[in-house]
Amino acid sequence: MTGGWRPKAVALDIDGTLIDHDENISPAVVEAVRRAAAEVPVVLATGRSWQATAPVAELLGLTGGFVVCSNGARTLRHPGGEVVDERTFDPSTVIASVREHAPNARMAVEEHDFGYRVTAPFPAGDLGDGTGIRVVSDAELAPEPVTRLIIRDPEKSEADFVELAERLGLHGVSYFVGWTAWLDIAPEGVDKSTGLKVALAQLGVDAADLVAIGDGRNDIEMLVYAGLGVSMASAPDEVKVAADEVTKSVQDDGVAAVLNRWF
Repeated sequence: MTGGWRPKAVALDIDGTLIDHDENISPAVVEAVRRAAAEVPVVLATGRSWQATAPVAELLGLTGGFVVCSNGARTLRHPGGEVVDERTFDPSTVIASVREHAPNARMAVEEHDFGYRVTAPFPAGDLGDGTGIRVVSDAELAPEPVTRLIIRDPEKSEADFVELAERLGLHGVSYFVGWTAWLDIAPEGVDKSTGLKVALAQLGVDAADLVAIGDGRNDIEMLVYAGLGVSMASAPDEVKVAADEVTKSVQDDGVAAVLNRWF
């Protein structure tokens, strides 16, 4: 963007964008986000659950507004956590397909109010602080529609999971491969831009006036949707191609470098 364009809202991914993979966020980024939030709405748009997103919003001093969680399947008000919009799907056929093609994979779904149901324990830190996690059988994993299905195999690589997504033959759902051996399954047609449309409608802001920053494959639709989509330097090539520009890495405070232009 050139000339006098100035964002009227900001959308920020969390992991790999605001926070590095060691769960650190720099004071420079916190300050930049707080300055922006003093002038325009700042919306966190993340694959995280509400319970894992709320502490980040609090840390950043986001005292009111909206967050987009579960890769767009849930849009909530914060700090109260009231659900504004929720999209669900029946994951039973995907669960069966995962067991056929990746029998050792672990699966998880978000509980409606708090926590996760999992088929086996996930690595420490993968699902927040571990609070509210219940180990259940495959049959008990999703007795009703869910907002997302997480597939994880710590013994596999990111490339393995790109291949797995193709082999699963996923139809009627959306999916995103994470930066590790992690696959997020969402309702069909749902991604972060879905939740942002809901949030921006509530805020009275057009997508053309939004700057969005992210680093993952699950950010692509959001970056394309925003008037200015910015990829982090560490993003996969397909994310950088989808973005309008590329900023510095999370370790080099890329979010601050973008926001400091205007705020």
